[in-house]
Amino acid sequence: MSFDHYGVFFSTVIAAFAWPPVWFGLLFWLIGLSTFLYFAVKNLPRANYLFIYWFCANELLTALFMQQFNVAIVACILFSFLFIEKEKDIWATFFIMFGTFVKLYSIAGLAFFFFSKHKPKFIISLVGWSVVFFILPMLIASPGYVIEQYGAWITDLLAKNDLNMFGSGTNISLLGMVRKISGIATYSDAYLIGPGILLFMLPYLRFKQYVHLAFRYFILASTLLFVVLFSTGSESSGYIIALVGVAIWYTAALWKRNKWDVILLIFVFAVTSLSPTDIFPRVIRKTLIQPYALKALPCVLVWLKSCYEICTRDFSESKLDVDNETTKRIS
Repeated sequence: MSFDHYGVFFSTVIAAFAWPPVWFGLLFWLIGLSTFLYFAVKNLPRANYLFIYWFCANELLTALFMQQFNVAIVACILFSFLFIEKEKDIWATFFIMFGTFVKLYSIAGLAFFFFSKHKPKFIISLVGWSVVFFILPMLIASPGYVIEQYGAWITDLLAKNDLNMFGSGTNISLLGMVRKISGIATYSDAYLIGPGILLFMLPYLRFKQYVHLAFRYFILASTLLFVVLFSTGSESSGYIIALVGVAIWYTAALWKRNKWDVILLIFVFAVTSLSPTDIFPRVIRKTLIQPYALKALPCVLVWLKSCYEICTRDFSESKLDVDNETTKRIS
C-alpha cells in the first residue's frame, strides 16, 4: 500500500490493519474505507443517497484501487458537516482533526464553522482534539521521534508541492490544468488560489440564507470541489471527494435542473470519472486528458456554476428545510 506523504498520526490508524497478513489487512482496509463513506452519505439528511452512491461508484473503485485515504477524507468532511447539523460540535471537530492529522484536506471541514450554533464549544473542542491527535502517536514511539516526524512531514509536503507542478499523475486540478496547458512554470499559483478563495467565501455574506439546509448543502458541495481543484497534490484517486460534491450539488437544488445541468453532469461522469478507465479511448486519455489534467475541467465548470447559484439563488422555499426535530435524526 502507498501511504507516503501522510502524517505520523496515520501510524495509529493503520496499525490494526498492519498486524494481520497483507492480503487480509488490505481487504479489511478497503472494506473499512467503503463502509466509512457509506454511512457518511447514508446519514445526509433528506439527501438522494442512492443517486450519490451510483454516481460515485466508479470513482470509488478508482480510489480503492490506489488503497489511499481519500475515501476517508470525504467521509470525514461529510461527518463534520453532519455533526454540526446535529449540534454535536465535539464530534464534528473530532472528524475534522482526525482527517487533518493524516492528510491536510480534511481541514476543509472548518468551512462549516459559520453554521455552528456553539462556536466557543467548537473552538475549544478543535484545540482539544488537536492536542489528542498530536500526542497519540507517542504511545507507540518516543515524543522526540514523533515531533521530528511532524517536522519532516511539513518539509516533505513543501517539497512535494514543487514536484507536483508538471507531474503526470499529480496536480490534476484547476491549478494543474492551467499550468500544464500554458506550459509556464514561473508564475505563482497564488494568482489562481487568491481569487478562488474570494469566490469560495463570497456566499458566506448571505447571512439570511444560513438557516436553509439547501444553502448549507451547496456550501458542502463547493467545499468538496474546492479542496481538490485548488491543490497541487490532487491525484486521480482524490476525485472521489469532488464527485461526491458534484452529486450533492446536483441533487440539493430546490429547482428543476435544466438540460444544461444534465449535460454538465454527464460531462463530469464521462470525462472525470471514466477517463482513467479502459472504457475511455486510450489515445484521448494518453494524449489529451492526462497531459493537460483535463480530468479537472468538468468539475471546474460545476464549481463555477455552483458558486453562481449559491450567490444568486433564494433557498428559502425548500422541501429540504427541516425543523430541529427532523434534523436531529442524523444519528
